[in-house]
Amino acid sequence: MQILVIEDEQRVAELIQKGLQELGFQVTLAYDGEMGKRLALGKVFDLILMDLILPKINGIDLCRQIRLTLPNIPIIMLTALGTTDDKVDGFDAGADDYLVKPFDFRELHVRIRALISRNRNLTNTFNQGFILRFANLEMNLETKLVKRNEEPIDLTPKEFRLLEYMMANPERVLSRTEIAEKVWDTFDSGTNFIDVYINYLRKKIDRNYPVKLIHTKPGMGFIFKEG
Repeated sequence: MQILVIEDEQRVAELIQKGLQELGFQVTLAYDGEMGKRLALGKVFDLILMDLILPKINGIDLCRQIRLTLPNIPIIMLTALGTTDDKVDGFDAGADDYLVKPFDFRELHVRIRALISRNRNLTNTFNQGFILRFANLEMNLETKLVKRNEEPIDLTPKEFRLLEYMMANPERVLSRTEIAEKVWDTFDSGTNFIDVYINYLRKKIDRNYPVKLIHTKPGMGFIFKEG
């Protein structure tokens, strides 16, 4: 597995490289956003780890720029900033996961494996041209187009992933813990970023329609159903 690590602190970058190599990964290092972008777009990687605060191109802008060309590559942000707003900004930029420094390499390994596995499964699904449908809502996993009653809906990458999981598990209560593990590939459900994204989806999916699809089960989680 080829991993690109974009980290401006050389000592930290080399420690991450050493730890990942011991886990069996091939690691390429970049020490600023411009170098990271050039490598990310010029070579095939299975996953990208990037710091949030980088010289030349910061992590948020870099993530957005990489996503324009590589919409499906797994991206994990590494940062010392761990507030809900920081996480939302990272996810909105297209990050798949968010790991706060310092972190345990065992946890990083679990998240890397989960993201790479999910990406392979999604690639197989894309190749089949798979479309999810529920009520008058349609999601094309290959073109990333979402429509309700034939009206297009613009979603961020993380909103898309959350809606995809809900549409794949309709009429079943989804706990915050399950959503954190399956959509964000994280075991951290202690912050309210899940509720933030549920509210984002409600505004885009339900606000203009009399029949609501996203419902809250107090004390339990959320359920995707007509009614």
